Amino acid sequence: MFETAEVGNKVSKAAYEAEVPQVRTALLDLQHRLAVSDLAVVIIVSGVEGAGKEETVDLLMEWLDARGVEVHAMWDSSDEEQERPRFWRFWRVLPPRGKIGVLFGSWYTQPIVDLAFERTDDASFERAMHEIVSFERMLADERVVLIKYWMHLSKAMQEKQMAKVRKHPERYWRVTPLTRKFFKKVDKFSPASEKALRLTDSALAPWHIVEATDSRYRNLTVARTFLATVERALNERAATLAAKPAKSPKPALPKPKEFNVIRKLDLTRKLTHAAYRKQLDSLQPRLNALTRALADEHRSMIVLFEGPDAAGKGGAIRRITGATDARLYQVHSVAAPTDEELAQPYLWRFWRALPRRGRITVYDRSWYGRVLVERIEGFCAPEEWQRAYAEINAFEQQLVEAGTLLCKFWLAISSEEQLTRFRDRKETPYKQYKLTAEDWRNRAKWEAYEAAACDMIERTSTDLAPWTLVEATDKDWARIKVMRTLCDRLQAAFERWRAAG
Repeated sequence: MFETAEVGNKVSKAAYEAEVPQVRTALLDLQHRLAVSDLAVVIIVSGVEGAGKEETVDLLMEWLDARGVEVHAMWDSSDEEQERPRFWRFWRVLPPRGKIGVLFGSWYTQPIVDLAFERTDDASFERAMHEIVSFERMLADERVVLIKYWMHLSKAMQEKQMAKVRKHPERYWRVTPLTRKFFKKVDKFSPASEKALRLTDSALAPWHIVEATDSRYRNLTVARTFLATVERALNERAATLAAKPAKSPKPALPKPKEFNVIRKLDLTRKLTHAAYRKQLDSLQPRLNALTRALADEHRSMIVLFEGPDAAGKGGAIRRITGATDARLYQVHSVAAPTDEELAQPYLWRFWRALPRRGRITVYDRSWYGRVLVERIEGFCAPEEWQRAYAEINAFEQQLVEAGTLLCKFWLAISSEEQLTRFRDRKETPYKQYKLTAEDWRNRAKWEAYEAAACDMIERTSTDLAPWTLVEATDKDWARIKVMRTLCDRLQAAFERWRAAG
């Protein structure tokens, strides 16, 4: 794969100086077009030691308008990053629409290093590459243009370049102990890198292997590739919008099946208040002890609640927080996305709020809004909510594999019970703030929401992250079932984690 980048391409000084002004003008013009589009650009700068990765990043910052570009050096992970799933640090630095993000190092770095140093096996490496392909496909679907550069030198040229830099009075510091350590493993890095590029080269996110022996050829190749890729993406997007002008998607109003997992629930289940108090007094201290133990196990937990308006999500959450040290949890009530959130891929706002080890995040509504309210109300296109199931499953798999216990609750009530609770809210002064015109509008689409919820449960209840359906007509019954489920899930998780070492 790398042979084509070792053939000796060069650009003369005269030709370089003649072309650079035109290239720089074209870059700035294209960046202006990008700024008013709904696309974002991510540039990955990777490659071998001594191939000019630093110089390439410096060049991009010099030739582009720096106000529209952010550079992130993705080297060693911080303590904060190590306490979240691996992709958390990359989600945090994604550029918003109209902007460019340059990643010096990327989601490829650690898997390649691990394989070269034999800290992982081929199967684990290939799985990591599969995750990357899925991630990049999702970015492309979210209108993020990926430009992946691999700066290449032959082994002999690497050694020559490093010797030259070490002798340079102003650049010697670029050859660090880590650089020398990696170069000693060059015979391991080369096949690991080639395998990574081969497994992740796709039409949506192709690799551009740049011969870096001649700096002028390298610089122009990088600039030309950027121009061609971004211009093509902008033109394709313009053609798409011209052929199919942007308009609000039509609401999807599916019909529920006569027999489904929600209608199967026995909504008459209830507890006497005395039984409720007795069980709550037993479960809350148990939950308190279990949540404190999360820190000892270096694990985290996410608890999310979905269900119809007035199903009792807030009351269930208060019983959880009432049993938990306030220093250990955060509650997020998910509402309509802000302008900042709309400028990013859908899952961005949920990735950035993930808890660190030993902590708990409770969601009052969650990322499932895409396949519920956004689907039913027409806030997203059909292709967006349809692909969301797979994206959510991949997201949750990464959470669980990183050591997060994920507990998902659907609180179920009947349409008649919801109407009773709405009337109670309307008539009780201190509850009136809970009832809005939107609640009444949503109620008119009860069956559509039920059908969407059944689809959601069917397609996202997995062994790693199952849904717990809660009969919530009786609030006491629902709260005890939630508390007991949390305690049991935590206890089982601790046993599983300890058995795994």
